[in-house]
Amino acid sequence: MVKKILSATAFCLFICLKAYCGWPTRPGRFIVSPSFSYYTSHQYWDSTGRRVNRANNGSFTTSSFSVSAEYGIVRKLAAFASVPYLSYRLTDSVSAPFSRSGFGDAEFGLRYYLANISYKYYFTLQGTAIVPLYTTQGLGYAQPGGELRLGFSGAGKLGKSFYSLSIENGVRKYFGNDGPIQDRYSASFGITLDKRFRDQLSLGVSGIISKSVLTAFTRNIYTARDYTFTQVSLSYGHTFNSSISLFLTASQFVIGRNTGIASNGSLAFIYKIDNFLGKRVDY
Repeated sequence: MVKKILSATAFCLFICLKAYCGWPTRPGRFIVSPSFSYYTSHQYWDSTGRRVNRANNGSFTTSSFSVSAEYGIVRKLAAFASVPYLSYRLTDSVSAPFSRSGFGDAEFGLRYYLANISYKYYFTLQGTAIVPLYTTQGLGYAQPGGELRLGFSGAGKLGKSFYSLSIENGVRKYFGNDGPIQDRYSASFGITLDKRFRDQLSLGVSGIISKSVLTAFTRNIYTARDYTFTQVSLSYGHTFNSSISLFLTASQFVIGRNTGIASNGSLAFIYKIDNFLGKRVDY
């Protein structure tokens, strides 16, 4: 039964790597997740939330490849890291296309499991350091930052299926001149689709509220400072075995202010290695 529950909560692990909350990562277990995402926008919400076409038939398209990883240190503590590589392109019918690519903001931190309910639901606290891997603002704010995040997640049985859920909220601050302060939130609910608990479907909602003294709209989403958005997502996950899982996600921005209106798709793999560096996993 324990193996079935762990299989059914593979999506919780996916949320863990994206949001750094979820079931505890066992001591000595190393988890790595390469992912690819694609985003395209032809419209945006202005400062009042009104839908507007980008000027001169403009568009903003970006793709990113990232590698996330985490390692279980002790039962209640895990370390995590994420490094993205970004590429974007701005086009319109008047100006020459503009594009840029390179590494973005790396994230490093620790996650602590505060408490649990019957070892099925977990409360977490995490601290994250944000380190820019570039020198110009085209790929971000070029400012270091920090984030403190609370999370609640877990799994259980629902009829003949198993479900997983995750709710989290974090406050992020970028340091330096005009560095924005952000509230980042998300919630997700997933359920297994088959008797072997290998296929999962999940619905999610997430968003950012970013505040800054620089309130002007920017065509480049990586340099926007004062904006809000909420997006909804649908994810399908398949667990091949106890070590490898695959997730496909489609998202749509549904409401916002001072930000692009976009569709977004992503593909992610999760690979687990037990007894990493010769450390025995304590089951």
